[in-house]
Amino acid sequence: MTHQLHQYHLVDPSPWPLLGAMGSLLMTSGLALWFHTQTTTTLKLGLLVMTMTLIQWWRDVVREGTYQGHHTKGVQKNMRYGMMLFIVSEVFFFLGFFWTLYHVSLIPTPELGAEWPPTGIMPLNPFEVPLLNTAVLLSSGATITWSHHTMMKGNKKEATYALMITVALGIYFTALQLSEYTETPFTISDSVYGSLFFVATGFHGLHVMIGTSFLIICLTRLIYFHFTTTHHFGYEAAIWYWHFVDVVWLFLFVSVYWWGS
Repeated sequence: MTHQLHQYHLVDPSPWPLLGAMGSLLMTSGLALWFHTQTTTTLKLGLLVMTMTLIQWWRDVVREGTYQGHHTKGVQKNMRYGMMLFIVSEVFFFLGFFWTLYHVSLIPTPELGAEWPPTGIMPLNPFEVPLLNTAVLLSSGATITWSHHTMMKGNKKEATYALMITVALGIYFTALQLSEYTETPFTISDSVYGSLFFVATGFHGLHVMIGTSFLIICLTRLIYFHFTTTHHFGYEAAIWYWHFVDVVWLFLFVSVYWWGS
């Protein structure tokens, strides 16, 4: 950075975008093959390629920001804009599900029995596992905020404990959702209700798993003193993402579980 006439980071040529794209192609193709032929070889290969790519790509970013000093204030500013735009794109991704839900439920067609939920569908009780999941995610939002504020005050030990609680709550949420899926009285093929339920809540569950992985990486970096009180954008990005996941779940709980039942 001492020989540059600007404050921006020009990334070195990297194989990870290409390998990541290949891993994504193998995973999606593997899922299709799994659904139709019950073979999982391609899916496993895609998961392996994607996992190795993520580990090494994240390692490079950590090295650039923590040890090589490439993440200057200007670079961090642009990364903040990038993360904000990414979250906005995720908002519109879920907006499509909510739009569809209200479109088909406010004026149910005769094919659905002219009622919502459709005739023959027995919805879940929103005040059982869904309400517990809501409490778990709201608690995780509080603990991640606690961790962030204590870290900014220089209390690394307390910040680490709070982040560990957040990760545990994220894993607990995923376990609860998995148990809920095994007990639902309907399937993804049961009318538009089943499709919307499993696709919307399933994609949210996927985001929870991604966010939990994000926080586990941040927990590891926090333990190894990668973050300071003024230089921790990676952790801030994970917190923004986690709060986004919390807010989406609130809308899902109200729309899909409570109002939709």
